[in-house]
Amino acid sequence: MNILSGISDFFGLNIGSTSLHLVQLRGNGPNKSLVRYAYVPIDSRISQSDSKADQQKLSEAIADLVAKSQVSTKNVAVDIPAQRVFTTVVDLDRLPKSELAKAIVFQVDSLIPTPINESKYDWELLGDSPQDKTKVELLLSSVPNSFIERYLDMLEGIGLNVIAFEPDSIALARSLIAPDALTPQVVLNIDSKSTDIVIVMNDAPRLTRSIPTGSETIIRTGAQNLNVDEKQAEQLIFKFGLGKDKLEGQVYQAIIGTVEGIVSELEKSIKFFTTRYPNDRIDRIIVSGTASIMPEFPVYIANKFGCNVEIGNAWRNIAYDPSRQNELLEVSNHFAIAAGLAERNNGRI
Repeated sequence: MNILSGISDFFGLNIGSTSLHLVQLRGNGPNKSLVRYAYVPIDSRISQSDSKADQQKLSEAIADLVAKSQVSTKNVAVDIPAQRVFTTVVDLDRLPKSELAKAIVFQVDSLIPTPINESKYDWELLGDSPQDKTKVELLLSSVPNSFIERYLDMLEGIGLNVIAFEPDSIALARSLIAPDALTPQVVLNIDSKSTDIVIVMNDAPRLTRSIPTGSETIIRTGAQNLNVDEKQAEQLIFKFGLGKDKLEGQVYQAIIGTVEGIVSELEKSIKFFTTRYPNDRIDRIIVSGTASIMPEFPVYIANKFGCNVEIGNAWRNIAYDPSRQNELLEVSNHFAIAAGLAERNNGRI
C-alpha cells in the first residue's frame, strides 16, 4: 500500500459513497501547489456494489471525471474506505528494525481480522509504547486482497496507474491537521453514510474508527420526526441545525438523538485514547464533512468536550492563488480525503 519511490506526478482520487473527488498538486515539500480539483456525484448503489455491471458504471464515472478534470498524469493514489480497512496501534517487543520486520510477519496473522494470505498489510513504527517501555508502538493497517484486486482491475482497465492505496483516516489526518501540531487532535468527519473518528498525535493516527451513521441517517430521522419528506428535512437541517431557538427548537429535537449517538462514539474514542496515553490531553477537535456545515454543531461539540473546535480546511497545507479562496473554502468539506491523498510524499505519514 506504500507509494512507489521516484513518482512525484500523481493525483489523489477519493471514491466516496455518493461522489468522486479528485485533486492534483504540483511540487515537493510541505506546501504543494493546487493544479486541479474536480468532483462528480454518483449513485450510492454503484459505489457500494460488488457486481460487475455496477463496477463498470463506476469505472465509467471515474474515467469521465479524469477526462473532464484534464489532469496531466495517469498516476493515481486511491483511498480505501474506512469500512474496508482494518487499522490499529499495537505494541511489539523492541527489536532492531530489520528484526522487527521479520517479527511482524510472524505475528500479523493474529493481529488482523482476515487471513494473512488473503490480505495486504502495511505498518509504520511510531516510537516507544506508552504502556511498556520494553516495547515499541506500531501503526498497522490491512485490507482484503479481493478489494484491492477489484479496484486495481477497474482502474487499470481505464488506463490509470495506481501507485498507492491509503486508508481514509490517514488522508484525512494529513490534509486537516497542521504538520507542526504539537498536541493530540481529533478529526470528526461525517460523511453521507458513515462517520470517521481519527485521533492524531505526533503526526500519526493513534486511533481510527468508523461508525455506520452519517448525514443520511440524520436527515432520515429528521424527516420522520418532523413528518416531512427527506428533501425538506435536509433543507431544514442545513438551515437551522442544532439551533435551539430556531423554529421553536423543532429541528433540534428531531435530530438531537442521532447526533448524540455520534457524539457518544466520539466520547468513547477520546476516553480510550486518554486511557492509553494518560499524559496527553486532546487539544482540538476538527470537524469536517457534514459536521462542519450543520449550523451550531461545532459549538455543540465545543461545549460538550470543553476544547477548541475548528472547521476543517482541506486546503490548509496547499498553496493556491488567493483569488480562489472563497471558491475553494466553499467546497472544502468535500475534498479532505482527495487533498490528503494528493499531499502524499511530503514527509508525513
